[in-house]
Amino acid sequence: ELWYAAYWVVTQSVRWSPVRRCTFRDRLTARYGDRLPGVDIFVCTADPLSEPPSLVISTILSVMAYNYPAEKLSVYLSDDGGSVLTFYAMWEASLFAKHWLPFCKRYNIEPRSPAAYFSESYQDLCTPKEWSFIK
Repeated sequence: ELWYAAYWVVTQSVRWSPVRRCTFRDRLTARYGDRLPGVDIFVCTADPLSEPPSLVISTILSVMAYNYPAEKLSVYLSDDGGSVLTFYAMWEASLFAKHWLPFCKRYNIEPRSPAAYFSESYQDLCTPKEWSFIK
């Protein structure tokens, strides 16, 4: 029992002072400039009933709208179920992305997920006509 008590004390000591890190996005560009590495992001989905295509597409659009050089960012969708519904939703999202991504860059939209953005009222960032068009 002494061994388990000592083991418990050692493992708990790590939790007494947890390390919390935060990123400073504005410093990344100043530090690395054009030397930022390429990033591949995989979004996986299997079943359109348990993972609604609207949620998957919202995730993909928010990842594509990252504040990162577009030529160094690759986003892949892995649909293990091969759903036609997910394929159609991705096709529609590609049409919407042509409007959404420039809109995010122009007005520096946060959060960059369409579902989160339109669930709250951010109409004061742009003209009402443009906001209605994007929505």
